[in-house]
This record gives sequence, structure tokens and C-alpha cells, in this order.
Amino acid sequence: MKRKIALIAFGGNAILPETQRGLQSEQISNAQKAARLMIHVVKKGYDLILVHGNGPQVGNLLIQMEESVTKVPPFSLEVCDAMTEGSMGFMLEKAIINELRKNSVDKDVATLITQVVVDREDKAFENPTKPVGPFYTKYRAQMLRRGKKWTMIEDSGRGYRKVVPSPKPIDVIPKRVIRDLVHSGKIVIALGGGGVPVIINGRGLFQGVEAVIDKDYAASLVAREVKADLFIILTNVDRVYLNYGTPDEEPIGVMTVKQAEEYISQGQFPPGSMGPKIKAAVEYIEGGGKEVLITSANHLKASLINRSGTKIRASL
Repeated sequence: MKRKIALIAFGGNAILPETQRGLQSEQISNAQKAARLMIHVVKKGYDLILVHGNGPQVGNLLIQMEESVTKVPPFSLEVCDAMTEGSMGFMLEKAIINELRKNSVDKDVATLITQVVVDREDKAFENPTKPVGPFYTKYRAQMLRRGKKWTMIEDSGRGYRKVVPSPKPIDVIPKRVIRDLVHSGKIVIALGGGGVPVIINGRGLFQGVEAVIDKDYAASLVAREVKADLFIILTNVDRVYLNYGTPDEEPIGVMTVKQAEEYISQGQFPPGSMGPKIKAAVEYIEGGGKEVLITSANHLKASLINRSGTKIRASL
């Protein structure tokens, strides 16, 4: 009997909300809440791959490094990505193992530091747009621009920030390992923060680059590689809406890929919010995927029994 596979993608804010200080104890508690959600999916008969964001965590790590720069040499962004993949993976892995034990479920959980290949000719490298890390004074920003060749922008009067490119992922290096693990019944935590971005340099070798990879695009790529039956994208709303935030707001229960593409062309899903999630869903379905579910963490349980959320399919 073929095993069913679900891939769940959720943001780093699930583990570190803006309303919290970022204490280790807070993040461990949030990981436990996330783990309890995942058990609902396991009980539905799915094997799991988890993909998490890491924006708040990497941001805090970069701030720590800037504060200690005169004492400890800082790491580059891609190494910080790997560091948070490890720390967040540990918190999630431990929490999930404990929830499995509480529910008498015998499953192994594995966290993978995941390298993701991007094209070094991607146009995003010509126009970095993603702010990362702390705010700097004008003087410090000028020093970093000259010394490290960083691209710096002024941010709404709050100071200057480093901006990096956000290229599309084109390959996941340990994809066969992820596939083999999940096909053997293991729960896999991978692609933290969209994965650690690498390019293939002129010598044909992998080389890390400072960039931000959208976790939903990376998750869609892996969902296609492992032939996942269900791709779940957790966000901060219970479902997808047309005319979101207006008096004409309209919830969508189910839509086809064709409808999704029409809505995108109409500007319904902006690039900075729902747009990448819808596009990632479309790529998954067009790559042979079966179904995408977009909902919030609080509505996941209800969405699994068709009482909430938005589903995207090839056809109705």
C-alpha cells in the first residue's frame, strides 16, 4: 500500500511571533504548539515533511553578530541560515518526538540542513530587495557599503538596512535523502528558511551566496520531487480571500489552477503577501501535485475535515 505524504510549510513567526521577546523558552513552547498541530496530520494517515521559515530568527542572529562584531568575527547570511536550520530543527524535532510518544506513535524524526541551488544568473542578483538584519546609522552603512560591498537602503527614517536578492530555487541538493526518508515513514524537517542558498560556480562546485529563498517556492519544489499527496501552506489567515481587507472581501473555499492564475493576473494576490503562496501552489499542481491547502495554524484541524481553509486543485 502506497504511503500518503503531506508537506507542511509555515513561517518563522509561528515559532517567534512579533509579540514575543524571542526567549528560548518562548520558542520551545511555540515549537510544542506546532508539534501538536502536526499530530493531527499524522493521525490522518500522512507521513510528513515540515518546512519552516526563519526570518525572525536570522534577523535576531544578525543583530547579535553586529553587537559583538568587535569581539567575535561575524558569519555570512547563508551560514546564519544553516545555524537557524539547526537550532529551530532541534526545537521542532524534540517537540514532535515528545508528541509522538504521548500519542503512542512509533516514528523517527530527522532534521536536515538543506542546501538549495539557485541560478547565479538569476535577475534577482541584479536587484537585491529583501531587507535583512539590524538597522544601521548612515555612517556605519557607508562603511559596510565600502568595506563589504553590501547593498544598503534607507528604511522609512528608521536607519539603513542591508538588502539581499531573493532568487528562485531550482534544485534541492539532498532531495533524494528527503525522498528516501519520508518514503520509509520518517518525519523530515528540511528547507528551514527556504534552505541555504548555493550556486554552482565556474569550477562546477557548490558555493554559498548571501540571499533569501522563499520557503513556499522551495517547499513546492520538494513537494513535487517526493510526489507529495497534499501540500499545506500555513499562513496568518483562515483561508484565501478575494478583495482581501475591503468591504467586498470574499472567501474562497476551492479554486482551480486556471482560476488562481486569472486572479493573479487581476492583481488579487500581491507579491508581498499571498502572491508567492498561490504561485507556489500552482507550480506544485502543474508539476503533477494533487491538492494544496492554504489555512492558518488555528484552522488546520478544521481544514482537514473540509470546514475551513482554501483548496487548490487542477480541476473541481
